[in-house]
Amino acid sequence: MGNQSINVVEVGVITRYLREQSDPGAQRFAFAYTVHIRNHGNQAVQLIDRRWLITDGNGKVREVVGDGVVGEQPLIQPGAEYTYSSGCLLDTPVGSMEGHYGMLAADGSRFNAQIQRFRLAMPNALN
Repeated sequence: MGNQSINVVEVGVITRYLREQSDPGAQRFAFAYTVHIRNHGNQAVQLIDRRWLITDGNGKVREVVGDGVVGEQPLIQPGAEYTYSSGCLLDTPVGSMEGHYGMLAADGSRFNAQIQRFRLAMPNALN
């Protein structure tokens, strides 16, 4: 039991509204998000794939599934962090994203690192 592997991956997200890429009149709202993925486990883990559920303010849900993130499948060593930025377009000024990353641990086991729901909101869109 002493050599049991522990896979603990923490995911944090910071969002930003992209006013210059948005066109509210055309129902186009652009957001950037920066994701920090920290490996608190005791072995290296590789991010293999992702699954996002993107919900707009009308309740319309879009699923995005794919390999890796931003064209990479990063290997994250114990105690290390991987950060990347990406973007999302919504038809409404407010929405949310949530999902998980499919991870492969050095011992060959697979697990999902959950991405808690986070809000995308144009400034002053929430009263």
